[in-house]
Amino acid sequence: MLSVKVSPKYQVVIPKEIRESLDVAPGQRMQVIQYENRIELIPERDIGELEGFLKGIDTSFTREEDRL
Repeated sequence: MLSVKVSPKYQVVIPKEIRESLDVAPGQRMQVIQYENRIELIPERDIGELEGFLKGIDTSFTREEDRL
């Protein structure tokens, strides 16, 4: 687990290994969520990056009769 220090301006630096693994770029927007007693940062992605992310998903399943 990595730790960071909050600056006097309430800023934190995302450690390099995390930035690289999530491909976070300078100026990229993040969603900030308070969940219970923690803060979560979620990188916003361009809608174009989602193209093909469901490729190969198995869509064969049996529907209930009232859902046809």
